[in-house]
Amino acid sequence: QVQLVESGGGLVQAGGSLRLSCAASGRTLSSYAMGWFRQAPGKEREYVAAMGWSDSNTYYLDSVKDRFTISRDNVKNTEYLQMNNLKPEDTAVYYCAARRTFSDSVIPRAYEYDYWGQGTQVTVSS
Repeated sequence: QVQLVESGGGLVQAGGSLRLSCAASGRTLSSYAMGWFRQAPGKEREYVAAMGWSDSNTYYLDSVKDRFTISRDNVKNTEYLQMNNLKPEDTAVYYCAARRTFSDSVIPRAYEYDYWGQGTQVTVSS
């Protein structure tokens, strides 16, 4: 079992930055695909960013490319989402997710993940 706990959300003005963290316990994340998803009120959960076993294998939602960066620290067993130049439309609850994989795969689909955090609220004011 893997337990994921997100932190780092908050209220920020448009153009500001936040860094979300997702700390894992129960297993080391080195062989897990990781992802970040978000859900705004009244909308379906959508993927934001995903990565395989290393920072060199990443995938982003088009609207966050060049603004968000997903990364991981296998020593700290933590995944990160650096969010720059935030926009009001980025407002949502953000969730991290993990799935054990047997190859360096990127998984941008929510239904394929086995473990989820509880979510952290990000609010961007205009």
